[in-house]
Amino acid sequence: MIEFINYFTIALAITLPVLGLGLGQGITSIMALKAINQQPSARTDIVRTAVLGIALIETAAIMGLFIALMLIIQLNNATENWYSSASQLGIALAICLPGFVLGIASSLPAGAACMAVARQPFLGQKISRFMLITLSLIQTPIIFGFIVALVIQNQISSTETMRDCLRLIAAGLSIGLGSIGPAIGLALFAKSACDALGVNRNAYNKIFSFTLISQAIIETPIIFSLVISLMLLGFVPAREGEHLLEGIEFFCASICTGIGTVGPGISSGRTAAAACRQISIYPNEYSVLSRASMFAQGLIETSAIYAVLIGFALILFVTQ
Repeated sequence: MIEFINYFTIALAITLPVLGLGLGQGITSIMALKAINQQPSARTDIVRTAVLGIALIETAAIMGLFIALMLIIQLNNATENWYSSASQLGIALAICLPGFVLGIASSLPAGAACMAVARQPFLGQKISRFMLITLSLIQTPIIFGFIVALVIQNQISSTETMRDCLRLIAAGLSIGLGSIGPAIGLALFAKSACDALGVNRNAYNKIFSFTLISQAIIETPIIFSLVISLMLLGFVPAREGEHLLEGIEFFCASICTGIGTVGPGISSGRTAAAACRQISIYPNEYSVLSRASMFAQGLIETSAIYAVLIGFALILFVTQ
């Protein structure tokens, strides 16, 4: 069973990110071919945009590959401790969940950028740079997951109880689940922003500034999940003996926070995407539209705060 868990964790860390990567790169390639068919004269800029997008989509798979190789190298030093082996699932969850979602979701803005270049060939370089910035920001969840995975790995060797095993799994699950909604929301908004550039190139500066602000707001739930993960990894005191109920509370705190951020992340992204489309049509109404969007997004984020507060309460209750 210990060996099965070790090898299963390695496979899970790389399989789901690679699956998302393959699907996302395929979608981007299809959109690039459609854009070339629509505007053959802009094929050079379209191909460059597609290649840059495909390269950034690989970020999640590279992170998963690094974690998988790290686990393989440490197999020789693996202990015959069931709890330590089971704790490695936290590493896999922190990487594979955001990696799979980001692999597919990142193809949305990359494909939309290719179509935008086809509609606005004279704005090709600016659209490519814009896509690079948005895609770079979208990779934030997998970077957070990678950090959490490394911290979990450093604590695995000292895991000797089910309480600590559940604590480490919960830390990975919190950032893994917490990345899904915001990652989808970021991708939906970035796609809409790239589409907006294809509609009205004169609104580039306003769309660019609105994008930076909106993506920062959409990413807020990811930070909530990261805080819960780091609290589980660094704030919870060590305990001698088995305290299974505390481990269950840790696990419930991660479930509460992770699932609680899915809806706000997606809804915040959709709200900002709708405002971005309107800005491209009515650029003179930028101030009104941007304020309305940010106000609505602020209200949406409060639902994630409720979930995080309960997560905090469950952890603090244990530490008292």
